[in-house]
Amino acid sequence: MPEPPDPADPHQPIPHSAPWWRHAVIYQVYPRSFADADGDGIGDLPGVTSRLPYLADLGVDAVWLSPFYVSPMADAGYDVADYRDVDPLFGTLADADELIARAHELGIRVLVDLVPNHTSDEHAWFREALAAGPGSRERARYVFRDGSGPDGSEPPNNWKSVFGGLAWTRVQEADGSPGQWYLHLFDDKQPDLDWRNPEVVEEFHDVLRFWLDRGVDGFRVDVAHSLVKAEGLPDWTVRTGMLGDQGEDGTEDAGEPATTDPRTKELGPMWDQEEVHEIYRGWRRVLEEYNPSGDPDQDRILCAEAWLPSQERTMRYVRPDEMHQAFNFQFLEMSWRAEDVREVVDTSLRAADEVGAPTTWVLSNHDVVRHASRLGLPVGSPRPNGIGAGSEQPNPVLGLRRARAATTLMMALPGSAYVYNGEELGLPDHTALPDRLRQDPAFHRTAGVELGRDGCRVPLPWVADEPSYGFGPGPRSWLPQPLLYGPLAADRQEGVSSSTLELYRTLLRLRREHDLGVGGLHWEGGWGPDVLAFRNAREDGRPVTVVANLGEDLLDLPEGLEVLVASGRLEDGRLPQDTTVWLA
Repeated sequence: MPEPPDPADPHQPIPHSAPWWRHAVIYQVYPRSFADADGDGIGDLPGVTSRLPYLADLGVDAVWLSPFYVSPMADAGYDVADYRDVDPLFGTLADADELIARAHELGIRVLVDLVPNHTSDEHAWFREALAAGPGSRERARYVFRDGSGPDGSEPPNNWKSVFGGLAWTRVQEADGSPGQWYLHLFDDKQPDLDWRNPEVVEEFHDVLRFWLDRGVDGFRVDVAHSLVKAEGLPDWTVRTGMLGDQGEDGTEDAGEPATTDPRTKELGPMWDQEEVHEIYRGWRRVLEEYNPSGDPDQDRILCAEAWLPSQERTMRYVRPDEMHQAFNFQFLEMSWRAEDVREVVDTSLRAADEVGAPTTWVLSNHDVVRHASRLGLPVGSPRPNGIGAGSEQPNPVLGLRRARAATTLMMALPGSAYVYNGEELGLPDHTALPDRLRQDPAFHRTAGVELGRDGCRVPLPWVADEPSYGFGPGPRSWLPQPLLYGPLAADRQEGVSSSTLELYRTLLRLRREHDLGVGGLHWEGGWGPDVLAFRNAREDGRPVTVVANLGEDLLDLPEGLEVLVASGRLEDGRLPQDTTVWLA
């Protein structure tokens, strides 16, 4: 019998020659909010290209671009009308080519977002489906069903949309009569594709090849655990959800993931069906066509966005013949308590090691309240789906302090890390955004019950004394920037040793120098219950010791070790609360 793993050693080091994606730091660019080159108030691809040197200086290995495809923008581009072209709002295909080429010149790989669960209702396929009528090949590409009830006036089942309201919309047939219903797990302008249809499977193989031929290095896959729905589309009594913790009536219910039934903790029939894995095996084969020599430096990758209740379920998406990475949402959602952080780290590393995959670490993205705001709420608070002027306001000083400490801890963990644009500036959410300016469909479909994601999508500040804080050449930005963004602008933080920007630059430089992404992790004993202490040890060389103090008492640091970086100022050489330090 093999020896059981040492609980102090949840992860062993991997070779320095490991593929790039096993230890990469990947930076998410939300194009609408990153940089505006043409002055229309909306970020674009030329704007992203102009700021790539900044990302190279930051030290990231790759960028992931949120959708820039042709879209009516009902859901900020996650409603795609043409997967093979760039929306004029963001530029042209030539601009995309230039961005990819410039990134590669700077040593930055490029991942693009792919949205396979649904298209826009303005996609050519959906327009053809409406024109063709029931029983047609065109309708078979989507989930169309006859209604229930004697006259078909009731939806086919009781599913609700993630964004609120029914998950079904009835169409009017060509002759003007009430017709079939189509499924949309999200907005009614986002009809779900039927992934049991081979034509859909082949179409997305072609989409993958289109972008791989243009030089992209991989894909982030939106709502990767949906796609296939259970046969028969059975009723589901719990509201369909992905983000935040919600009960049967849609109200906040701490402790229960929205993707599960609070009574059975089982996933609904619209998520994580077994057949979805064969789809991604097919995608993996397509990507491997582009690296026939098997050179790990030439790997093209897939990363799953899959909101699932456990690491074990998530890791099924990154088995050796499926995807390469999956977002670690358990880490994003953990409470800022030492025991909770350690449990998530342990569980994540062991679950990933069982399938031979890397762990990813992430604290913010375009769908959640930024962690500089989220961590300013009382410890243990349910993660809110947006913060508004009437909400409990986070403590901004405490939130940033904890965010810096959490990021400093995260960057020392083995595996791959994701950074959301602007978090390196310490940006909080816009927590006083007027409701009349909100654009998230979740806000409108729930009549404001859910504030939604606009607060984390506010355009970035680059230059404090310029209009729109340097976001673009004019004063406009598609969402207003709060006044507090001015002092956080990138130009105000450049070269300031105590700034969050310089902290991130230091963390990424030291992470690379010490090969922390391929290191092993060993927990250090002898510390109190409010302290996290571990060593990240690579195959050779001196280990880095990491200590995070989540308790109230000042900590004496081990003697004989040099401070490499700290998330905040030490007090007479001692580690204060909500501060993380690296030592060697």
